[in-house]
Amino acid sequence: MEILNIKNLSKNYGTVQALKQVSFSVPAGTVFGILGPNGSGKTTLLGIVMDVLKPTSGTYEIFGQSPTADQRKQIGTLLETPNFYHYLNAVENLKISAAIKGRGVDDIDRVLEVVDLAKRKNSKFSTYSLGMKQRLAIGAALLGNPDVLVFDEPTNGLDPVGIAEIRELIKKLSKEGKTIIMASHLLDEVEKVCTHVAILKQGTLITYGDVNEILINEDVVETSAADLEQLYQLLQRMPGKLSINRKDQVVQVNFSSGTADLAAVNRFCFDAGITITHLQLKKKSLETKFLELTH
Repeated sequence: MEILNIKNLSKNYGTVQALKQVSFSVPAGTVFGILGPNGSGKTTLLGIVMDVLKPTSGTYEIFGQSPTADQRKQIGTLLETPNFYHYLNAVENLKISAAIKGRGVDDIDRVLEVVDLAKRKNSKFSTYSLGMKQRLAIGAALLGNPDVLVFDEPTNGLDPVGIAEIRELIKKLSKEGKTIIMASHLLDEVEKVCTHVAILKQGTLITYGDVNEILINEDVVETSAADLEQLYQLLQRMPGKLSINRKDQVVQVNFSSGTADLAAVNRFCFDAGITITHLQLKKKSLETKFLELTH
């Protein structure tokens, strides 16, 4: 089942195109990251889905249907900095959140246990660390026990401890079967918590799918020979490779991480009558892969 299905979504602000014909779907039970540099259209996309913004063109479906206010109430959201009262404690703030939502007032104790704030539920919000404040904001999104959660930059502005806390909480919620859609500009965050990803650049969808297929660590084997074109044509037929490209005076062959075998590459070429003059193994990091996709 698809939780969210986006079809050719565009959003213009005057002459600026914030989103350009974006299409992808979010399967149920996934942690789906919308990844891209600042200004890539992530927040605009989530704003449209949650009816904070209107699209210029395109459509989207939630739970397989045209979206309604009642459907959106089934989604827990954290789209901006939490707006809690500093002089109130966690329970009092969540009572206000529940009143605004119209649901979840009987759910407060459970939610505080989930976000690990039960022991501090009577402490004023002003005494909380940044990580605790963000966990309370996620707690507000969890009121009423929604199956789908939408977070915009959930670790933004947090210190390393706070970031780790939020990541563990997202993993915990995922194990409970919730579908989580989260925007982030941090590759590391998406790699560590997401199962699927859509990568945006300046409003354009670059690619989307399973994280392990898109953000794959790769072994890069650099090769060279007297006849570079002949080597390039031969290595096109090399079994087990992911991709191949020519760069300066070398041919680069990409393999899945840990699968490159220099001896096998050398033997493959030698058996075809090509003597390799240069053979070197390099690792391609996720960061390099991400930069290639977005530049």
